[in-house]
Amino acid sequence: MEARFSDYLSGIKSSLKKLIKLLSEDFDYVSVLATDSVGIRVIISQNSKSVSDSNMTTERGVCVRVRRDGLYSECAFNFSPEEDTEALYAGIRQELDAQLELIKLTGTPVYETDILPDEALTLFVEMEAEKLPEYTDMDELIEFMTGISNRGMEIIPKVLDTQVSANSTHISKLFMTENRDLSQSYVYTEGTVVAYAPNDKGEIKLYYGGVSGNGGLEILDGLTAKLEEAPQTMTELLSAGKVVPGEYDVITSPEVTGLIAHEAFGHGVEMDMFVKGRALGAEYIGKRVGSDLVTMHEGALTDESVTSYAFDDEGTLAGDVTEIENGILKTGICDALSALRLGTVPTGNGKRENYAHKVYTRMTNTMFDSGEDSLDDMIASIEHGYLLKGMESGMEDPKHWGIQCIISRGYEIKDGKLTGNVVSPVIMTGYVPDLLGSVSMATPDRCIYGNGGCGKGHKEWVKVADGGPYLKTKARLG
Repeated sequence: MEARFSDYLSGIKSSLKKLIKLLSEDFDYVSVLATDSVGIRVIISQNSKSVSDSNMTTERGVCVRVRRDGLYSECAFNFSPEEDTEALYAGIRQELDAQLELIKLTGTPVYETDILPDEALTLFVEMEAEKLPEYTDMDELIEFMTGISNRGMEIIPKVLDTQVSANSTHISKLFMTENRDLSQSYVYTEGTVVAYAPNDKGEIKLYYGGVSGNGGLEILDGLTAKLEEAPQTMTELLSAGKVVPGEYDVITSPEVTGLIAHEAFGHGVEMDMFVKGRALGAEYIGKRVGSDLVTMHEGALTDESVTSYAFDDEGTLAGDVTEIENGILKTGICDALSALRLGTVPTGNGKRENYAHKVYTRMTNTMFDSGEDSLDDMIASIEHGYLLKGMESGMEDPKHWGIQCIISRGYEIKDGKLTGNVVSPVIMTGYVPDLLGSVSMATPDRCIYGNGGCGKGHKEWVKVADGGPYLKTKARLG
């Protein structure tokens, strides 16, 4: 079924058109982003139950962006269909005038930026989803998730608790200017199974399995399969040793490959960082940053996942950008204002945490392309190294291109065969061009993962997804 567009947004559309017309008499650019998103979040464990709104994107509100004298300003507010548009206009006008005047009075450094293009475009998109969060039978969902938690307690060795979570959000967005009228409605859903157990040293080991996608709560059916993986993985974690620090040939599973994609060429090629001189990637456009096997795509259309949309929060249509092609860095990703300042084109990556937050250049689906090698051939080619599985966390330094990835576990390979020895956890570090430059094999398959979110620095959290195939490369482990 189609995820129906918000009745609330449809109801305030004519008033917002009037507001745009009024503001256009005072400013040389006016845009409006209106958002109405509803969702649910459920967390079930053996000792607790939590039911709430979706924690990241449940929101309802409007943001106006205007330009005058080369300066842009914004105002966010709630809006009722019964509200007097002219009175609202007067309040917004006063707020925006005050912002622009304050910038001048304080001598705040600014970027004088051209007028954003405003070509005529009309778009109405309602994406497919079988089970919408607003119509969920909560008793049925809780029973399903409780059953998974109980089953985990039965089958996972030494388990202390099995926590099951579900998050589903139905997002409707309306973007308008004098010439553009864009509407979209879509749903994303994610679910996780997390189990905790102590090893013989009393250390708590954690199994994590997740499902996610562009769609409704039907996606949660995949949690059953994730639970069935838990006993074997937990057994491996409980007996795992520590890796001897050093440089190794490694094979990264699709999940770890995605972590590398996100950290290596995620924030590092967000081009609002180019404007601020905070990313080394700006100096490498047109230069080699990886081996011939490294091709990477980024965009809401790159794959179907939790962050696949029709247009971004600045009204730029979604795209599929080839960031790296056969090892050569071709371009970064860009929001609309940064694109004007850099003399390039926006890529559909202008995203807000919510309607009341600033737009930044943000990742959507970040993916390594596939290759032609088999996983068996990869393993057979390694004299001593590790097959790395399970993403935990990562970080990068966009200014110097250092990367650190924390990985759940590594499976030792010697003389072309898996030995059965497991190490956990594994910390992988390195300089991005060295890591990608040593990529020598890639499998034909690729997967994408969309559990969790990403911050810009320590804040501004949004949904992202990443992935790729199995890759063989060299990395420093510890």
